[in-house]
Amino acid sequence: MAISAHTSRAALRTTAVAFSAALVLAACSSGGGGQAKGSASSGAGKAGSGTRVTVTETEYALKLSQSSFTPGTYTFVSDNAGKLTHALSIDGPGVQDAKTKNIQGGQNATLTVTLKKGKYDLYCPIPGHKQLGMNQSIQVG
Repeated sequence: MAISAHTSRAALRTTAVAFSAALVLAACSSGGGGQAKGSASSGAGKAGSGTRVTVTETEYALKLSQSSFTPGTYTFVSDNAGKLTHALSIDGPGVQDAKTKNIQGGQNATLTVTLKKGKYDLYCPIPGHKQLGMNQSIQVG
């Protein structure tokens, strides 16, 4: 049984299109590596590298899963255990205005930062929340 030139060209064209699509998908899903210092990523399971620290946010308090910090990379998992919208922001040496997206009650978001020696301020950047007690200072080093 002979295969016609037309059928052969069609099969080759289909294979080429499928291969090109696979290359595009592979390039899009390669991720591109790590996060910039102080950048936020959101969603559970998408935590970046570094020591994981859970920050439980409620009306109107922050509770950290650890109190001792050494210089290095940390992934802060902001867990909104409250009913109002919250977020997490971190400021300190080398980290300015790093923050998560706004988080609805029952949701969480992550923030990966590299902390140097010094004092850092963790707080909820939603207007008025920091002043109501959603503010925590940590000492690194």
